[in-house]
Amino acid sequence: MWWKNVNQGGDTRAQAIANGRVLSEDTLQQCYERAPHYDQANSFFDEDFEALKREGYLTIAVPEELGGRGLSLAEVCQEQRHLAYYAHATALAVNMHIYWTGVAADLWRAGDTSLEWLLKKAADGEVIAAGHAESGNDLPLLLSTTKAERVDGGYRFTGHKSFGSLAPVWNWLGLHGMDASDPKAPKIVHAFMPRDTEGVTIKETWDVMGMRATRSDDTILENVFVSDDHIARVVPAGAAGIDPFVIGIFAWALLNFGNVYYGLAQRAFDQTIETVKTKTSVGLTRSMAYHAEVQHAVAEIAIEMESIGPHLDRIAQDWSEGVDHGPAWGAKICAAKYRATEGAWKVVDQCLDLSGGFGIFKKSGLERLFRDARLGRIHPSNSFLTHEFVAKTALGINLDEQPRWG
Repeated sequence: MWWKNVNQGGDTRAQAIANGRVLSEDTLQQCYERAPHYDQANSFFDEDFEALKREGYLTIAVPEELGGRGLSLAEVCQEQRHLAYYAHATALAVNMHIYWTGVAADLWRAGDTSLEWLLKKAADGEVIAAGHAESGNDLPLLLSTTKAERVDGGYRFTGHKSFGSLAPVWNWLGLHGMDASDPKAPKIVHAFMPRDTEGVTIKETWDVMGMRATRSDDTILENVFVSDDHIARVVPAGAAGIDPFVIGIFAWALLNFGNVYYGLAQRAFDQTIETVKTKTSVGLTRSMAYHAEVQHAVAEIAIEMESIGPHLDRIAQDWSEGVDHGPAWGAKICAAKYRATEGAWKVVDQCLDLSGGFGIFKKSGLERLFRDARLGRIHPSNSFLTHEFVAKTALGINLDEQPRWG
């Protein structure tokens, strides 16, 4: 299996590079050991973050010409899956930075250098976070409850952003707001805001069920100014504004979300297999691995896992190779992410059933995996948005078409 290819005795940074991986086995193992402590304390993954930064993980998607590793989306997905097997909350949080660099890198390779400055900032060690989630907005990126007002030299933003992963460490916040100055033609303004911008407040709200190490506090924007040179795009509101920048965010964010939860599920599955092999019962002369219903459940989990990985791999590879799926790209990306997170949740839920009572204790580790896996289903795009995207695409209906009742 894929995770067995690592050096079982630990390896150095040089060995990791020689083996085609970014992170050393020693670093990954240390991340694994720290993960439950971050969760219990509801603390940011400081030590993990510094280790990943030292080993160049935050620049894996930055082009080599600009000082990074130059990995494609398909290659980054494999790295994220691997990291998530050891520390999924860490992988999820750094994804908020990596996907911005991936989007900028894809545009740069296509000849659009408008975000080259961002890639250079990332190569110099600066961190970009995501400011898209908003209460009352179930169409992130495409609509916004944040107000964007055009002023001399840029835009001013006022709004409340939720789930701001990397809250303690980001230097730039990738955000969006709506310019509704023309009600008949509202625009979505995408921008990158420096942390020291006047009017920015980070509100410590993060005390949640799962993925606690991400430290995803809220960010309050009070008439904050972002200059024109840090405005990435101004596009029509809704699906009409899906240009290469916006669809790139969907691809890099969602496909890596899917791989993070797939890596989590693989950890839960492996752990459960080892537990079942040693679990005994007074009604059996051998371990529970020989119980027919246990075998049936294990088969169900294995079949589920077999359907997740190839789906993610195919869509990420198509993106990296420039396959032209045209307007179907949004549906394909959302469907792959949805399939991965729904499947991961099903796997971890079944693993908890197989583990028995011990699985609900924190020391088992499975209890944390169970809580964290549940969050994958509410990550954008959620079930409602995914089904709308996929159905309208299949039916040839305009994605911005609203239902009419009566």
